[in-house]
Amino acid sequence: MPTLNFILPHWLYWGGLVVFPLVAMYLVAKQTRRGAPREPILFNAYLFWLTAGFAGLHRFYLKSWWGLAFIPIFLAIVYCNAQVRDVYEGVSKTYAELERGKTQLDRAKPDNAATATPEEKARYASKQAEYAKLEAKYKAAREISDTWYGRARGFGILLALLLLVDAFLMPGIIRRMHAKGDAGVAVAATAPTTPPPPDVPAIGTAEDPTMGMHTRFTDAIEWVNVKAGEYVAYWGVIAVFVYYYEVLARYVFNSPTNWVHESMFLMFGMQYMISGAYAYKEDQHVRVDVVYTHLSVRGKAIADIVSSIFFFIFTLTMLWTGWKFAWDAVQAGETSFTEWTVQYWPVKLAIPIGAALIVLQGVSKLIKDIMLVRKGA
Repeated sequence: MPTLNFILPHWLYWGGLVVFPLVAMYLVAKQTRRGAPREPILFNAYLFWLTAGFAGLHRFYLKSWWGLAFIPIFLAIVYCNAQVRDVYEGVSKTYAELERGKTQLDRAKPDNAATATPEEKARYASKQAEYAKLEAKYKAAREISDTWYGRARGFGILLALLLLVDAFLMPGIIRRMHAKGDAGVAVAATAPTTPPPPDVPAIGTAEDPTMGMHTRFTDAIEWVNVKAGEYVAYWGVIAVFVYYYEVLARYVFNSPTNWVHESMFLMFGMQYMISGAYAYKEDQHVRVDVVYTHLSVRGKAIADIVSSIFFFIFTLTMLWTGWKFAWDAVQAGETSFTEWTVQYWPVKLAIPIGAALIVLQGVSKLIKDIMLVRKGA
């Protein structure tokens, strides 16, 4: 199988983090207006075909047992590549020995064959024999490696042909499945529906008594935080594709990367900071206070007002120090110390941005707590 030498460009990384959530949010909103799509969905089928077609997942999505035909071919590719990795060390070792033998042969070669002494000729003949053995040893190791490489390439070509055929067959398969589904729509419509299970929050969450309160100002703040949380939530989808690429590159093409892990932990660090305000708005930060849950609604609001002093001390400190930290990185054009050398300053800018969003959400929470206490609930 060929190797993959792709290294994620910086512009594609940052551009993907900006553009992908916007496109995803648009498509989700558009589909929401249209209503639930009919399964199977052609887009999903091609998505499975593109990302996991080597394992036949697109066929399983279409409820076709032909997906089982892809699995042994894919396992054969993985096995052959594993053999290539195993014999690679032997090839490298014999090649190094061959190079040393070539150096010794060149040194033993007489400057003038006509005037060479019998000892020089004998030593040169001995080195020639040793070099011939090393060359044969290297060729044998290389033939084994090339054999396994050729088998992996053959299975890869076969798998590519099967995927190419399915790329043309899938639209017709989905049309036939939809036609069969239409015949059972009337029966399905008369079947009793099972109510969805209740949404039970985790212990210690959803205890905020002001979650149902609204004002124009607090709703504006929370709208911003909800959109920010929704925006960075789609980064998790990017991670699926990126880690998929790493597994495929490492185990199928013998081409592990050094940028996947760094790009993802930087992305999740920014996601953690920017989504904090949304989690605070939804009261999804787990509480450890065993007293709070037993207070009355007004008592919880009073407790939140008192504790907000410590909340604002922490978040405002994080906002100020985070901004200084990020601005230093912006001025220095800071990059990572790895070979990828990605820019660090956008990552560090996520600290004051996330802190600012949390401060705004804290202001919204404090306003509603004060309103609740004044109502005397």
